[in-house]
Amino acid sequence: MLRPWDLKIVLDREAAQPAYLQIVQALMDGIKAGRLAPGRALPGTRELGRELGVNRKTVQQAYEELLAQGWLTSEAKRGTFVSAALPLVDISPPPSAGDAVPGLALGGNAPALDWTTHPPGTLVFDDGAPDTRLFPAALVARAWRRALLHGAHHNQLGYGDPRGTLRLREAVAAMLNADRGLNVTAANICITRGSQMGLWLAARLLAPKDEAVAFERLSYPPAREAFRAMGADIVPIELDEHGLVPESLEAACQARRIRAVYVTPHHQFPTTVTMPPERRIKLLTLAEQYGFVIIEDDYDHEFHFSHRPVLPLASAQGWQRLLYIGSLSKLLAPSLRLGYLVGSESAIIRAGKEIMTLDRQGDSVTETAVAELMEDGVVKSHARKMLRVYEARRDTLAQALRAQLGPRICLNMPQGGLALWIEWGAGLNLTHPNLAARGVALIPGGIFATDGSLVHGARLGYGSLNDAELCEAVKRMASGIN
Repeated sequence: MLRPWDLKIVLDREAAQPAYLQIVQALMDGIKAGRLAPGRALPGTRELGRELGVNRKTVQQAYEELLAQGWLTSEAKRGTFVSAALPLVDISPPPSAGDAVPGLALGGNAPALDWTTHPPGTLVFDDGAPDTRLFPAALVARAWRRALLHGAHHNQLGYGDPRGTLRLREAVAAMLNADRGLNVTAANICITRGSQMGLWLAARLLAPKDEAVAFERLSYPPAREAFRAMGADIVPIELDEHGLVPESLEAACQARRIRAVYVTPHHQFPTTVTMPPERRIKLLTLAEQYGFVIIEDDYDHEFHFSHRPVLPLASAQGWQRLLYIGSLSKLLAPSLRLGYLVGSESAIIRAGKEIMTLDRQGDSVTETAVAELMEDGVVKSHARKMLRVYEARRDTLAQALRAQLGPRICLNMPQGGLALWIEWGAGLNLTHPNLAARGVALIPGGIFATDGSLVHGARLGYGSLNDAELCEAVKRMASGIN
């Protein structure tokens, strides 16, 4: 049998990919393009190896891989052939450069969220992240090692409860009951991969397509987009110097059925103000009157400087009209990805079912290690230490802003948290492109606008920058706009 052996395979001797895989890819490409028709005979391994300048075993390895995948067949004493069972290939010429080449069709709309990387040396005012340089890494590492070894020894590293390990759920419940005035058990707790998964679950549970969910005019974009992704209709509510305006929410409820209201009453995101008692009471009253669910995002409860933190709405409300979301990321480090969703037992069971379709369960080793640190008081002790650090950084940033920008800005001195809010007049632009060239970055206030309105403001996170970095960042910002 005559064998057309001219396969025109060119190997790249400098490539990181092994030669046999290059041969595999070249033959697959030839088959898919129609150059190697079904049933075509291929050269023997010795001959092709000699032609390509490689060892016979290299070609044999490539053939074996293609045989295993079904691209080739082998017949004793006859040789190796392109599989006759392959479907016919369209060998029409490829489209010209001017033709549109269809790509992967993606369903739905992408969330209006982006991530940004900055050049080394850039000082970044984030939206309120902790300083991971202060993370108690040695303590967590030792606890993590103990959890790993114990789990391996007792066959506990397999699949478990999608709501999270019982030990951590019990530790979180104890913390919420003692420090935040809640009345919960482990059955009311679902451990999540950060508070964002808690928000996604809340949206999944509460926002069927076309349901209306109310957000303050300025609010947390990832929360908003989680509900939009579920098909919810976002309704903006007015905001003033005290937070959500109850009269605006009531007017929205009278205009249409509101399924849920998302709020951050402890430190309003992004403006940082604490919702006063009379508005909290009014919000709870409206929930009963109009039947909506309150989604309370208590993202930085531990960090309140002037007095004891204000108790959550969840401490005064039953679980039929409220879901409560929190995070351990601000206490420890965002990369640990630990948050929690709190609600009625039926809501938490449903949340567990949703997690089964998403990622099955979290990291049981990390959850066990953090539970140990909570039980031993390590987490609480670390929070107390960080409270003083972040309060000093808030003061440093405020002083630097007043010194560099003075009356050109209006500064809202927060009572707690890891960020402050500033506003400026139309004649000033603190989000000017010049800032990037100066090595400083901040988040434009317009990102927080629920209604897409123009915002002359910015949220400046001070937690992740030390005193020297904060002063330098403000200096660069001021020089970039002057």
